[in-house]
Amino acid sequence: MNIIETLERDEIAKLTAARQIPDFQPGDTLQVNVKVVEGERSRVQAYEGVCIGRAGSGINENFTVRKISYGEGVERVFPVYSPMIESVKVIRRGKVRRAKLYYLRDRRGKAARIVERTETADAKAARAAQQSSKRATTSEAAE
Repeated sequence: MNIIETLERDEIAKLTAARQIPDFQPGDTLQVNVKVVEGERSRVQAYEGVCIGRAGSGINENFTVRKISYGEGVERVFPVYSPMIESVKVIRRGKVRRAKLYYLRDRRGKAARIVERTETADAKAARAAQQSSKRATTSEAAE
């Protein structure tokens, strides 16, 4: 393993210790709370929309969220490990078969809807166990 990968892994462990980033995929509806600095004042702004793609890896990973604001489509790209992101919350999980949902740009109204992904109790328990084991491995790597 090279030095850059080691440094990136340490930095990611440090950033995830401060705040937990949920496991989400394209198609999920997210609420991203972003710190906005206006002059000397700082406030938190909620940005809610559909995740239409993830890109990059490691510390350079980012995701794109699309929402309709006053009848106009707005997309915003967020770095996953940005200090400007206060929290990310998954509102609902979408069932899609693509990694990039750029086709939503051409659709309006009901055609742009995404079917909700439902999970059984067993699947929820398995996902919770997987996330707890992932947290345990990242905390061990940080030490």
